[in-house]
Amino acid sequence: MKKKLWLIVSLMLLVSLVLTACGGSSSNNTSSNTGNDTVAQPTTAPAATTAPASTTSITIWADDTRAPILAELATAFEAAYNVRLVVEQVADIRDQFVIAAPAGEGPDILLGAHDWLGQLVASGLLEPIDLGDKADDFTEVSLLGFTYAGELYGMPYATENMAFFYNTSMVPTPPQTWDEVVAIGTALQEAGTVTYGLALTGTTYDAFPLQTAFGGYVFGRDANGNYNPNDIGIDSPGMIAAGDWISEQIASGFLSNNVDWDTAHTLFETGQVPFLMAGPWALDRIRTSGVPYAITNFPTATQPGQPFAGVQGFMVNALSKNVLLAEAFLTEFVATEDVMVKLYQSGNRPSAFKSVLEATADADLAAFGEAGENAVLMPAIPEMGAVWASWGDGFTLIIQGQQTASEALTVAANQIRDLVAGALAGMVNVPGSWQAASGACPGDWSPDCEGSALTLGDDGLYTGTFTLPAGDYEAKVALDGSWAINYGVDGKQDGDNYQFSLTADGSVTFTYDPATYLLEITVE
Repeated sequence: MKKKLWLIVSLMLLVSLVLTACGGSSSNNTSSNTGNDTVAQPTTAPAATTAPASTTSITIWADDTRAPILAELATAFEAAYNVRLVVEQVADIRDQFVIAAPAGEGPDILLGAHDWLGQLVASGLLEPIDLGDKADDFTEVSLLGFTYAGELYGMPYATENMAFFYNTSMVPTPPQTWDEVVAIGTALQEAGTVTYGLALTGTTYDAFPLQTAFGGYVFGRDANGNYNPNDIGIDSPGMIAAGDWISEQIASGFLSNNVDWDTAHTLFETGQVPFLMAGPWALDRIRTSGVPYAITNFPTATQPGQPFAGVQGFMVNALSKNVLLAEAFLTEFVATEDVMVKLYQSGNRPSAFKSVLEATADADLAAFGEAGENAVLMPAIPEMGAVWASWGDGFTLIIQGQQTASEALTVAANQIRDLVAGALAGMVNVPGSWQAASGACPGDWSPDCEGSALTLGDDGLYTGTFTLPAGDYEAKVALDGSWAINYGVDGKQDGDNYQFSLTADGSVTFTYDPATYLLEITVE
């Protein structure tokens, strides 16, 4: 048995017994002791009793993938330590946690991604974790992911990143450079074997391994290795070079100008493109398709392509009454090979536990692990929320041929700088699929478009009316010109999109209540 965990449990049980003894009373013992230290002894020995069931518990919030695995561990944990493990499957864990924890209704432990740290640490909701000697059992990148401002705020269990897929029936040897990718793909096109040499699955996260291959980056780092929100690399020479490359390949017909995720995967799965940049979340559908494939590292341009790295792990609620017990549970029960194997088997993600990762029998996950060895950790700083929209808009304009890479990314980077500096603080917007159709904005889903911003009225509500053609649309509320703070259906942070329809050309009026975070949509 683990001494630290047993000690904590024992101390908690002892305190519980002392409090019970001090607070208990009996109708058979009504006399008071007013100075006489002699206490009458019972005339008969008390009847033997069995140990009571434990009233001590740890509550964990997990998603629908991890909750069943943790629930299976509950019986074994309680049998070993006489502590109940309460596993609750929760949707939108982060959003629910920031509301529940300050009210004393949050879990002791929550499972989530390392890029939640910026918000949760700034709110004082996470407790630093000391892994002690157990730190040596975890991969370096996973520990770095859960390190914020020099403190470790989570115990990792899995990592995730994209990798480079290639069709082995067409490409027996994987390309090492992007020049080779173009040469191989073009030859296959000319032979009539494929439709395109490559299809992108997105413009930001999904295209990042290509952008970094040319030297692009999102945020630079300071002397201590921390992300510097004032060093924005969306208009860096490397990012512009990547944009130029994409523009050239679309013009030549090598690259499709459709960046829809599902379309790109379908093209690869049906043999219409020989290459694909994808994550482990796509493994099941690619395997089911039957396409022959292998996975390798990203090709090099001026440097090796680097995907974003995400780390999944356990975080401890700083406002929990069981902080020490929660930490001991993680370090001495979860941080074991048996448990880490079960967590690894629950999803297609490389383990953050070294021994499990090294023993991985799944060749695909092993390949993902290799592709992620030089990955760039997803920035966990709050300013990352100001990046996505403008970054994506910039590359969309390049792909559509509306602007050069230099033009589009210079504008995008300056928009991000304005957001980081707070230039759009106080803006209430309703970005969605309706913006371009209304003529208010050049593109859709733009939280920083001034044309679709709502106006504050004397009644304290924000409103705006816009003309739209008939059609089905979606929208949500975004504050301060970025996605960092946004509200969907029922006023939930990062909630579902609102949906509305116009059966004929007409107008839509948005009314936002800042007191309830609710959006009212009226069509005429």
